[in-house]
Amino acid sequence: MPRTKSSQRWIARHVKDEYVKRAQKEGFRSRAAYKLAEIDARDHLFRAGLTVVDLGAAPGGWSQYAVKRVGPGGRVLAVDILPMEPLQGVELIQGDFTEAAVLNLVLERLQGRGVDLVISDMAPNISGVAASDQARSVYLAELALEFAAKTLRPGATLLVKTFQGEGFDALRRQMRERFEKLATRKPKASRAESREIYLLARGFRGDRGCIESVAAS
Repeated sequence: MPRTKSSQRWIARHVKDEYVKRAQKEGFRSRAAYKLAEIDARDHLFRAGLTVVDLGAAPGGWSQYAVKRVGPGGRVLAVDILPMEPLQGVELIQGDFTEAAVLNLVLERLQGRGVDLVISDMAPNISGVAASDQARSVYLAELALEFAAKTLRPGATLLVKTFQGEGFDALRRQMRERFEKLATRKPKASRAESREIYLLARGFRGDRGCIESVAAS
């Protein structure tokens, strides 16, 4: 099948992208690792010994970065519907984290310990219909928020990608209800023309009861 002009432009831009070149040189699976690195440099998300869950982790760029930052005393659980090649030090769980069986598997791995940081770089497959794509992006962020509410320890952090547009302000309100602080981040590694933006929520207001109740259900 012949490539469209738009796909040809994307390929040309991708090949020339400085972050793509860096990822290939430095062994990261995706250029997205540099978005996380920039946010971490500014906001100090990671430290040794943290327990981190990476939602929608494939192909693994964020998990690669996270496992280096938490060190051997930390844990990184990578969850995705898609298969992902193994990463040293990363625990892979293939499945839909919104399903009870997969959530319970995550909780079993945690063994009653609350998560310190949930990260999500999930994005919908773009259909080209702006309203539909926007709604799906916000929905994915809401799913990440619900997962975080069931797994984070009190005071913990959520970093989630979404897109600016309809539903964005409502999502921010939901996050403010559950966290002490909320900030927006647009790292340089995020393409300028992209509407993607990251919401960084700190100081989770929940308690361990939500973890125990899900595990018991």
